[in-house]
Amino acid sequence: MIELEKLWFAGPVSEQVQAFSTLRGRAQGGKPYSQVNLCDYVGDDALRVLDARITLSMQLGVELDDLIMPRQTHSCRVAVIDERFRTMDIEGQETALEGVDALVTNLRGVVIGVNTADCVPLILVDEAAGLIAAAHAGWRGTAGRIAGAVVDEMCRMGARADHIQVAMGPSICQDCFEVGDEVVEAFGQAGFNLEDIVARNPATGRAHIDLRMANREVLVRAGVPAGHIALSQHCSRCEHERYFSARRLGVGSGRTLTAVLQH
Repeated sequence: MIELEKLWFAGPVSEQVQAFSTLRGRAQGGKPYSQVNLCDYVGDDALRVLDARITLSMQLGVELDDLIMPRQTHSCRVAVIDERFRTMDIEGQETALEGVDALVTNLRGVVIGVNTADCVPLILVDEAAGLIAAAHAGWRGTAGRIAGAVVDEMCRMGARADHIQVAMGPSICQDCFEVGDEVVEAFGQAGFNLEDIVARNPATGRAHIDLRMANREVLVRAGVPAGHIALSQHCSRCEHERYFSARRLGVGSGRTLTAVLQH
């Protein structure tokens, strides 16, 4: 069994929606992939990844083909998982998921998720419209307002921004997320209120960005009520024994899957 951590929403979301993050599980001799890694493009053994995916699919009661995650590249691309996608062959599906960092679906019994190791994972739900979404927001995706792109796509499919509930999975906290001034400049040029998301370490003078608050700002500007957004209190770097952290383990390490399923 894979240990799953339930995500909590700020407002009412029924038990028909299951949102969760995976935990690393038992560390194996200090290996950076630990016990549970479902991401197939970070250097882990392919059979171990497949075994983890099969285990999770069985645990959730879905077919392996209905456990869907994109090949992320820190883009702002959003893909819709619909019946047309399900009729594609494997090659077609892989192409459709290449360079994608967010997924939206109205299908039931389908698990959509993103893999992170410090970046912010977002789960968005509009139950009235029957829509769920998962997004990966690193600093580039956050500055590019990927969360807003997801809200736009959900609304195009029938959602209302003021009905959407958002939960954030574990990600790096502001204290741990030290960045160069070029990153701060990128957020400034993108129109963010830097006073709300940037702090300076008084000892080093280095900048630290709050990616959670930055994504909250994007969501609110996209029409999601602030009271509908639940920020995670878990830091991937501080709690690296529970979640994967690229800043602790290096890029060649496992990833935490944050996903959502509408029964």
